[in-house]
Amino acid sequence: MESLEHFLAESPWMKNLTQQQQALVRDTLFEKNFQAGDIICRKGSPANEWVGIIEGLAKISCESHTGKQISFITGIPAGSWFGEGSLLKQEPRRYDIVALRDCRIGFMPRKTFFSLLEESISFNRFLLIHFNERLGQFIGYMEYDRFLSPEARVARSLASMFNHDLYPGMHYKLEISQEELGNLSGISRQRVNQALHVLQSAGIVDVKYGAITILDVEALKSFEA
Repeated sequence: MESLEHFLAESPWMKNLTQQQQALVRDTLFEKNFQAGDIICRKGSPANEWVGIIEGLAKISCESHTGKQISFITGIPAGSWFGEGSLLKQEPRRYDIVALRDCRIGFMPRKTFFSLLEESISFNRFLLIHFNERLGQFIGYMEYDRFLSPEARVARSLASMFNHDLYPGMHYKLEISQEELGNLSGISRQRVNQALHVLQSAGIVDVKYGAITILDVEALKSFEA
Protein backbone atom coordinates (compact mmCIF):
# COMPACT_ATOMS: atom_id res chain seq x y z
CA MET A 1 0.00 0.00 0.00
CA GLU A 2 1.28 3.46 -0.95
CA SER A 3 2.10 5.51 2.15
CA LEU A 4 0.86 9.08 2.35
CA GLU A 5 4.42 10.27 3.00
CA HIS A 6 5.72 8.56 -0.15
CA PHE A 7 2.84 9.96 -2.17
CA LEU A 8 3.69 13.49 -1.05
CA ALA A 9 7.42 12.97 -1.58
CA GLU A 10 6.74 11.94 -5.20
CA SER A 11 4.53 14.99 -5.88
CA PRO A 12 6.72 17.41 -7.91
CA TRP A 13 5.39 20.57 -6.24
CA MET A 14 6.25 19.25 -2.75
CA LYS A 15 10.00 18.97 -3.28
CA ASN A 16 10.70 22.70 -3.58
CA LEU A 17 8.60 23.85 -0.63
CA THR A 18 10.28 25.07 2.54
CA GLN A 19 10.32 22.75 5.55
CA GLN A 20 7.65 24.90 7.18
CA GLN A 21 5.42 24.69 4.11
CA GLN A 22 5.93 20.92 3.86
CA ALA A 23 4.97 20.57 7.51
CA LEU A 24 1.79 22.57 6.87
CA VAL A 25 0.85 20.20 4.03
CA ARG A 26 1.46 17.09 6.16
CA ASP A 27 -0.49 18.50 9.10
CA THR A 28 -3.58 19.52 7.12
CA LEU A 29 -3.87 16.94 4.32
CA PHE A 30 -6.48 14.25 4.98
CA GLU A 31 -7.53 11.18 3.05
CA LYS A 32 -10.71 9.24 2.27
CA ASN A 33 -11.42 5.88 0.63
CA PHE A 34 -13.82 5.41 -2.28
CA GLN A 35 -15.11 2.25 -3.93
CA ALA A 36 -15.32 1.71 -7.69
CA GLY A 37 -18.28 3.67 -9.05
CA ASP A 38 -18.33 6.21 -6.21
CA ILE A 39 -18.35 9.91 -7.05
CA ILE A 40 -15.24 11.46 -5.52
CA CYS A 41 -16.21 15.04 -6.38
CA ARG A 42 -19.74 15.86 -7.52
CA LYS A 43 -20.60 18.49 -10.11
CA GLY A 44 -22.06 21.54 -8.39
CA SER A 45 -20.51 20.79 -4.99
CA PRO A 46 -18.32 23.41 -3.26
CA ALA A 47 -14.63 23.29 -4.17
CA ASN A 48 -13.10 23.30 -0.72
CA GLU A 49 -10.01 21.14 -1.37
CA TRP A 50 -7.31 20.39 -3.91
CA VAL A 51 -7.52 16.68 -4.68
CA GLY A 52 -4.81 14.05 -5.22
CA ILE A 53 -5.08 10.35 -6.06
CA ILE A 54 -2.92 8.31 -3.70
CA GLU A 55 -4.04 4.95 -5.11
CA GLY A 56 -6.53 3.98 -7.79
CA LEU A 57 -7.87 5.33 -11.08
CA ALA A 58 -10.63 7.87 -11.73
CA LYS A 59 -12.24 9.62 -14.68
CA ILE A 60 -13.70 13.05 -15.41
CA SER A 61 -17.35 12.83 -16.36
CA CYS A 62 -20.15 15.30 -17.04
CA GLU A 63 -23.70 15.25 -18.33
CA SER A 64 -24.64 17.03 -21.56
CA HIS A 65 -27.80 19.14 -21.90
CA THR A 66 -29.47 16.07 -23.44
CA GLY A 67 -28.67 13.95 -20.38
CA LYS A 68 -25.89 11.95 -22.07
CA GLN A 69 -22.94 11.01 -19.84
CA ILE A 70 -19.65 12.18 -21.37
CA SER A 71 -16.27 10.84 -20.20
CA PHE A 72 -13.19 12.80 -21.15
CA ILE A 73 -10.32 11.17 -22.99
CA THR A 74 -8.00 10.57 -20.06
CA GLY A 75 -8.08 8.64 -16.85
CA ILE A 76 -6.72 10.26 -13.70
CA PRO A 77 -4.14 7.80 -12.36
CA ALA A 78 -2.40 7.58 -9.00
CA GLY A 79 -0.01 10.46 -8.37
CA SER A 80 -2.31 13.01 -10.03
CA TRP A 81 -3.69 16.25 -8.60
CA PHE A 82 -6.79 18.03 -9.87
CA GLY A 83 -9.50 20.54 -8.99
CA GLU A 84 -7.31 23.65 -8.79
CA GLY A 85 -9.40 25.51 -11.39
CA SER A 86 -12.58 25.54 -9.32
CA LEU A 87 -10.58 26.41 -6.21
CA LEU A 88 -8.93 29.41 -7.85
CA LYS A 89 -12.18 30.68 -9.39
CA GLN A 90 -14.04 29.97 -6.15
CA GLU A 91 -16.85 28.29 -8.02
CA PRO A 92 -18.65 24.93 -7.63
CA ARG A 93 -17.13 21.83 -9.24
CA ARG A 94 -17.88 21.73 -12.96
CA TYR A 95 -17.52 17.97 -13.45
CA ASP A 96 -18.05 14.70 -11.65
CA ILE A 97 -14.89 12.79 -10.73
CA VAL A 98 -15.79 9.09 -10.64
CA ALA A 99 -13.70 6.24 -9.20
CA LEU A 100 -13.10 3.56 -11.83
CA ARG A 101 -11.62 1.28 -9.17
CA ASP A 102 -11.19 1.46 -5.40
CA CYS A 103 -9.34 4.70 -4.61
CA ARG A 104 -7.51 6.41 -1.76
CA ILE A 105 -7.84 10.15 -2.18
CA GLY A 106 -5.91 12.96 -0.50
CA PHE A 107 -7.57 16.31 0.14
CA MET A 108 -5.64 19.55 0.71
CA PRO A 109 -7.85 22.17 2.39
CA ARG A 110 -8.46 25.45 0.60
CA LYS A 111 -6.59 27.43 3.28
CA THR A 112 -3.42 25.36 2.80
CA PHE A 113 -3.67 25.58 -1.00
CA PHE A 114 -3.91 29.38 -0.96
CA SER A 115 -1.13 29.66 1.60
CA LEU A 116 1.20 27.84 -0.81
CA LEU A 117 -0.10 29.92 -3.71
CA GLU A 118 0.73 33.16 -1.89
CA GLU A 119 4.14 32.11 -0.53
CA SER A 120 5.77 29.66 -2.97
CA ILE A 121 7.05 30.66 -6.42
CA SER A 122 7.76 27.02 -7.29
CA PHE A 123 4.17 26.04 -6.43
CA ASN A 124 2.87 28.77 -8.75
CA ARG A 125 5.19 27.55 -11.51
CA PHE A 126 3.88 24.01 -11.07
CA LEU A 127 0.28 25.21 -11.39
CA LEU A 128 1.03 27.22 -14.55
CA ILE A 129 2.53 24.15 -16.24
CA HIS A 130 -0.38 22.07 -14.96
CA PHE A 131 -2.94 24.48 -16.45
CA ASN A 132 -1.16 24.59 -19.79
CA GLU A 133 -0.98 20.80 -20.10
CA ARG A 134 -4.61 20.38 -19.03
CA LEU A 135 -5.74 22.96 -21.61
CA GLY A 136 -3.88 21.10 -24.33
CA GLN A 137 -5.59 17.89 -23.27
CA PHE A 138 -9.07 19.38 -23.50
CA ILE A 139 -8.39 20.97 -26.90
CA GLY A 140 -7.21 17.57 -28.12
CA TYR A 141 -10.39 16.03 -26.76
CA MET A 142 -12.46 17.99 -29.29
CA GLU A 143 -10.66 16.24 -32.17
CA TYR A 144 -10.79 12.92 -30.34
CA ASP A 145 -14.55 13.04 -29.78
CA ARG A 146 -15.50 14.07 -33.31
CA PHE A 147 -13.07 12.47 -35.72
CA LEU A 148 -11.16 9.49 -34.35
CA SER A 149 -11.84 5.81 -35.01
CA PRO A 150 -12.38 3.42 -32.06
CA GLU A 151 -8.78 2.17 -32.41
CA ALA A 152 -7.43 5.71 -32.30
CA ARG A 153 -9.70 6.57 -29.34
CA VAL A 154 -8.21 3.70 -27.35
CA ALA A 155 -4.69 4.72 -28.41
CA ARG A 156 -5.21 8.34 -27.33
CA SER A 157 -6.81 7.31 -24.03
CA LEU A 158 -3.74 5.25 -23.20
CA ALA A 159 -1.30 7.89 -24.44
CA SER A 160 -2.98 10.68 -22.48
CA MET A 161 -1.93 9.08 -19.20
CA PHE A 162 1.74 9.45 -20.15
CA ASN A 163 1.98 13.17 -19.54
CA HIS A 164 4.66 13.51 -16.87
CA ASP A 165 3.61 17.05 -15.95
CA LEU A 166 0.06 15.95 -15.15
CA TYR A 167 0.67 12.36 -14.10
CA PRO A 168 4.17 11.94 -12.66
CA GLY A 169 5.46 8.48 -11.89
CA MET A 170 3.47 6.61 -14.53
CA HIS A 171 4.97 3.25 -15.48
CA TYR A 172 4.90 1.79 -18.98
CA LYS A 173 3.08 -1.26 -17.67
CA LEU A 174 -0.48 -0.18 -16.93
CA GLU A 175 -2.64 -2.33 -14.70
CA ILE A 176 -5.93 -1.46 -16.35
CA SER A 177 -8.85 -3.63 -17.40
CA GLN A 178 -10.52 -3.48 -20.80
CA GLU A 179 -13.73 -2.42 -19.07
CA GLU A 180 -11.94 0.54 -17.45
CA LEU A 181 -10.37 1.48 -20.78
CA GLY A 182 -13.80 1.29 -22.41
CA ASN A 183 -15.17 3.69 -19.80
CA LEU A 184 -12.40 6.15 -20.63
CA SER A 185 -12.67 5.75 -24.41
CA GLY A 186 -16.45 5.81 -24.57
CA ILE A 187 -16.71 2.47 -26.40
CA SER A 188 -17.68 -1.08 -25.43
CA ARG A 189 -15.31 -3.57 -23.82
CA GLN A 190 -15.60 -5.79 -26.91
CA ARG A 191 -14.57 -2.90 -29.16
CA VAL A 192 -11.65 -2.13 -26.84
CA ASN A 193 -10.51 -5.74 -27.18
CA GLN A 194 -10.52 -5.47 -30.97
CA ALA A 195 -8.68 -2.14 -30.86
CA LEU A 196 -5.98 -3.55 -28.56
CA HIS A 197 -5.40 -6.42 -30.99
CA VAL A 198 -4.83 -3.85 -33.75
CA LEU A 199 -2.40 -1.87 -31.58
CA GLN A 200 -0.58 -5.03 -30.52
CA SER A 201 -0.24 -6.17 -34.14
CA ALA A 202 1.31 -2.78 -34.93
CA GLY A 203 3.92 -3.34 -32.20
CA ILE A 204 2.70 -0.39 -30.12
CA VAL A 205 1.44 -2.26 -27.04
CA ASP A 206 1.75 -5.68 -25.45
CA VAL A 207 -1.50 -6.94 -23.97
CA LYS A 208 -1.71 -9.38 -21.08
CA TYR A 209 -4.59 -10.21 -18.76
CA GLY A 210 -5.29 -7.15 -16.60
CA ALA A 211 -2.29 -5.21 -17.90
CA ILE A 212 -1.08 -3.33 -20.97
CA THR A 213 2.59 -2.59 -21.57
CA ILE A 214 3.24 0.49 -23.68
CA LEU A 215 6.02 -0.15 -26.20
CA ASP A 216 5.87 3.13 -28.14
CA VAL A 217 4.18 6.16 -26.54
CA GLU A 218 4.78 8.46 -29.52
CA ALA A 219 3.14 5.95 -31.86
CA LEU A 220 0.13 5.84 -29.52
CA LYS A 221 -0.19 9.62 -29.60
CA SER A 222 -0.19 9.76 -33.39
CA PHE A 223 -2.01 6.51 -34.17
CA GLU A 224 -4.68 6.66 -36.89
CA ALA A 225 -6.41 3.42 -37.86
